[in-house]
Amino acid sequence: MAAEIDEQEAQQENEQGSKKKLVILIASGVLILIIGVVGTFLFLGGDPVNEQTTAGAQADDVPLGNAYYVSLPRPFIFNAPGQTRDRLVQINVQLMVRGTRNEDLARQNIPAIEGTLHRTFSSTTAESLLTSDGRTQLRAGSLNVLRNEMTELTGSPVIEEILFTGFVIQ
Repeated sequence: MAAEIDEQEAQQENEQGSKKKLVILIASGVLILIIGVVGTFLFLGGDPVNEQTTAGAQADDVPLGNAYYVSLPRPFIFNAPGQTRDRLVQINVQLMVRGTRNEDLARQNIPAIEGTLHRTFSSTTAESLLTSDGRTQLRAGSLNVLRNEMTELTGSPVIEEILFTGFVIQ
C-alpha cells in the first residue's frame, strides 16, 4: 500500500511539473511571437501619415526623373577677405539634376554656371567659410542664385542641388 501511495504522489508531482513546463513553453512562444510582430513593424512598417506627407512634398518640389550628377570641369579658386587676413579657397562642385533634359541643359550652360558660382563664392567672407553653418549657407545661397540664373536662361530651374565635393581653405 505504501508503494502505491508513493507512486501516486510521484505521478502527481510529474503532472504538476509537466503543467509548469507547458505553461513556460506557451509563455515563451507568445513572447517570441510578440517580439517578431513588433520587430517586423519597426523594420518594415512605417508611419503612413509621414510617408504620404513626405511623398507629397517631394512630388511638388522635385521634378520626376533619374538623378544625374554634372561635374564642373575646374575647381573654383578665389580669395575670401577676412578680418584678420585673407584666405585662399578652392571648391570642387558637382550639380545634381533630374532627367536627361536637365542634364543636357546643365552641360550646355557650364560657362554661365561657372560665372554665376564664381561671383557668388567670391562675395563671401573667410570667417563664414570657416564654420559649417557658413558653408551650408553659401551652398544654399548659391543654389538659389544659380536656379534663378538658369530659369532666365532656359525657362526652368534645371539644378536640384549643389554639392561641394572638395573644399580647401588656407
